[in-house]
Amino acid sequence: MEPKKTHREVKKPKISARYLADFMAASATAQRTIVQKCKYQPIAKVVQHDEAKLSASKFFQSGGADFEQLRDDARRLRGRLASDDFERDVLDHNADYIDRLADVAAQIVIPECERLPIGQSPAILLHGVSVAPQLQFRLRRLTKTNKIRVGGGMFRYAKGKPLSPDVADWQSAFLIGYLKETGEQDAEPENQLCLTIDTYSGIAYPAPGDAVRRFKNMKAACETIAERWPAIKPPPNAVL
Repeated sequence: MEPKKTHREVKKPKISARYLADFMAASATAQRTIVQKCKYQPIAKVVQHDEAKLSASKFFQSGGADFEQLRDDARRLRGRLASDDFERDVLDHNADYIDRLADVAAQIVIPECERLPIGQSPAILLHGVSVAPQLQFRLRRLTKTNKIRVGGGMFRYAKGKPLSPDVADWQSAFLIGYLKETGEQDAEPENQLCLTIDTYSGIAYPAPGDAVRRFKNMKAACETIAERWPAIKPPPNAVL
């Protein structure tokens, strides 16, 4: 009998904005591990926070004030029937996420502006690497001179662990670069509107002042990732 497959190989270089931000803030050893995880993805089920992100997106798009709706969403997930232990675990993890957001949401600062759904948010190709933006909502405002300024929000959550400010700065820098390269010609991305929101600590990190330089460095990193992709080996004991 053939051994059961444990991983699937992603043939073409591909990474998420989250992992790219982690990569930029990581040591050389950790960088290799991050890229390996992107190329060789486990087949086994992993807990995802899709339900929690949907609830959080609706919360922020609606104004970010309906805390009781968040609590209701968490209770609904805890009360939902699960088909097996794994599904129960997923539902409970998502409920924990939402409850934590409800605890800290009042301190999350988002500038006064229009809040919109993500719309079309395709991956962007940076020097041969497909990077998914992972936008959860968009932001838009008019200046006093009727110029359009845009941005958006991305979520980060790790139970019991605040997001590193350096990682957040990298991810917000990616967002402003992404919007400059894919957005409307008459709309200018604004640092203060390009946010990485840590839904555990309740901090929204705007794109830093050196976001342009950081995005250029991310492009250079993607070029290196693309060059090394074919030579990246699978994890020990992986079965493809």
